Amino acid sequence: MTNWTASAIHSQSGRKAVVTGTGGLGLEDALALAAAGADVIIAGRNPSKGREAVAHVRQHVTNAIVRFELLDLANLDSIAAFASRLGSKLSSVDILINNAAVMTPPQRRTTDDGFELQFGTNYLGHFALTSHLLPLLRKSKSPRVVTLSSIAARDGTINFDDLQAERGYKAMAVYAQSKLACLMFSLELQRRSDAAGWGIASIAAHPGISRTDLLPNGAGPNSAFGLMRKYLWFVFQPVAQGALPTLFAATSPEAEGGAYYGPDKLGETRGSPMLAKIPKQALDASVASRLWDVSEKLIGATFDTSNTERSAVPTLPGHAAI
Repeated sequence: MTNWTASAIHSQSGRKAVVTGTGGLGLEDALALAAAGADVIIAGRNPSKGREAVAHVRQHVTNAIVRFELLDLANLDSIAAFASRLGSKLSSVDILINNAAVMTPPQRRTTDDGFELQFGTNYLGHFALTSHLLPLLRKSKSPRVVTLSSIAARDGTINFDDLQAERGYKAMAVYAQSKLACLMFSLELQRRSDAAGWGIASIAAHPGISRTDLLPNGAGPNSAFGLMRKYLWFVFQPVAQGALPTLFAATSPEAEGGAYYGPDKLGETRGSPMLAKIPKQALDASVASRLWDVSEKLIGATFDTSNTERSAVPTLPGHAAI
């Protein structure tokens, strides 16, 4: 995979891809997949940005098959409605890229369902989305689920005593937990797919340090992170470069289920896709299994593929104490 670029993507004609996020890495993913012939759904919570993203892809890719679908990862009802609409329109989903994220809002905020915003959006929202789309993924001949982690996951811990940061909120620590959870989810999904015969290749990826608007949008343009992103822009690699590990995971015949891909240079902060180092804490299968079980209770659904309806589980009150 040395010096792998988007030009190496094989034809994706006939494959249906869902990408969460209307800008930054998600937009680059959608652009490259559309250029390779995939039928791309860009999913996000802002219709105006969604229309702009679709127009951008169509401007750069002649005859692109791309559309926008409303999806708010901070709202479980929105996630269920999105999956229901797709189920009525599509026979299968071949690629799911769990990309959208919120990063380091200075004050603790919550999703519509009462979860801490970063944990609820970055991790639980994508956990729920994957659960709801599992029947469509299983109908694909070779489904892939790519979940975005971050180099911040290296410093993350899963705090079961305060998953929702109600007792103490430190923005970066909470972000690191959410991205560690994403990585552990990806690895656990592969284990469960193998055990249950779902046929899914679950792969994690991270973009290194890339020139997206994630920092200024989350922490604020005048925050330390926002100012660093503005004035030290040269430290951040171009967004298209940062998207390569995700695109490699989503399309390359060499990408392996259960693997983790990131940039190959300067401590995985920039460069071409390669196998990334998995933090030791992400390899704890017992913690990953516990996190999975807790997450199913939090979202009120299970990864049940016995039929197209998932088994509902009541959301537990006081979920932050689980």
